[in-house]
Parts: sequence; C-alpha cells; structure tokens
Amino acid sequence: MVVCICNAIRENDVRAAARQGCATPCQVHQALGRPPKCGKCAAYTRSIIDEERAVA
Repeated sequence: MVVCICNAIRENDVRAAARQGCATPCQVHQALGRPPKCGKCAAYTRSIIDEERAVA
C-alpha cells in the first residue's frame, strides 16, 4: 500500500525505516532520501511507526 503519494513511499518502506530506528515521519522521509512535502501522510506514517515500535 502507498502511504505517501508525493514520494511513492510504501508501507513496507515505512516499516523497514521504523525497524531501523526512525521515530518520526520526517526521519522516515530522511532515511529514504525523499523530502517531506504536503504532510497528509504524517498521521498514517506515525501509526505505522507506533505499531512497529510496539512489536519490537
């Protein structure tokens, strides 16, 4: 599933970045080498990060 339409970031990308230590949507974008743009994905990205941190 695509999480960030502006940068074509998929859910699996966000989960992998969270597992590598990214704790915020901005950190995920930075880790993937893509600049944050409109911000509409921030809430969903944060929920995915929270899920991954809860599992770890």
